[in-house]
Amino acid sequence: MFMQMIVQQYLWGLPTMTFHPRMESEVEGLTVIGDVRLRFFNGAVADLWDVECHPGARGEYVSHAPRLVVVLDQSGTGGMDVTASRKNAISTERTANPLSYIPAGFRVWSSIEDISYLRHLDLHLDVAKLSTRLLDELKPGALDEPRLMFNDERVLSLARIIASECENPDSLHDLYGDSLICAIVVALMQVERHFSGSKGKLAPHHLRRAIEYIEDNCARSIRLEELAGLSGLSPAYFCHAFKMTTGVPPHRWQMRARVNRAKHMLENTNLSLSATAAAAGFSDQAHLTRVFRRFSGVTPQVWRKSRRD
Repeated sequence: MFMQMIVQQYLWGLPTMTFHPRMESEVEGLTVIGDVRLRFFNGAVADLWDVECHPGARGEYVSHAPRLVVVLDQSGTGGMDVTASRKNAISTERTANPLSYIPAGFRVWSSIEDISYLRHLDLHLDVAKLSTRLLDELKPGALDEPRLMFNDERVLSLARIIASECENPDSLHDLYGDSLICAIVVALMQVERHFSGSKGKLAPHHLRRAIEYIEDNCARSIRLEELAGLSGLSPAYFCHAFKMTTGVPPHRWQMRARVNRAKHMLENTNLSLSATAAAAGFSDQAHLTRVFRRFSGVTPQVWRKSRRD
């Protein structure tokens, strides 16, 4: 049962991960060619399959997470069908590169006719992760509505890029993968662009993600394009919206995050001021002192002494 191998590989390789796609399956007439290529993104797990198809190939599947199945390539004049009925049959209308979105807990059956080879991408969605970015903007019940055997060139193009990432041994920056997952979910669920709250302000989940990113990466130089990309905005619009929402521009928020990190080290370690400055992202001790005094009203040395007296 080749789909059962997915579950085993997820669990063996990632003992510390909280999202483990789990699937119950029963298949006949399918043989996996080579190794399954796996890629773990923030919000999804992707696996790329090359499968040899024998006469009468079929399968029955139910997953604990919603997933998108994309047929990328095939050899043969026949077709594949995915249905919500056990008594499925191959459709007389062939569709090239069919996609199927299957909600969590939704059982489907597949059948394959006159195909000798199939390459497909399975994208298992981590709803808990995606909810911090997109769930507020999804239409009610969108994740629970199955869409079987449909075509969408935009989703297909994104799926091909994700498949290439599964094969690429040299992974790019996490922001690249995050953006791909966001983009394909937005396209799949047809999320419309809108902003919550007052005009010109960031939506709450966009603001939350930007702040978390700044605070996690405050010790290094953060490009405005990085932050804008998290929300799919232009750098200029993001900078304006961030200031409208928080009252300060992004770089000032980062400076405050660096000061807070320095305070934590001053209070809980015995690092020198110069070492603290370097660890918190300041160019030198003088830079730390200047910015620290601006935000706190006192020098780092005075602040440390006051916390330990």
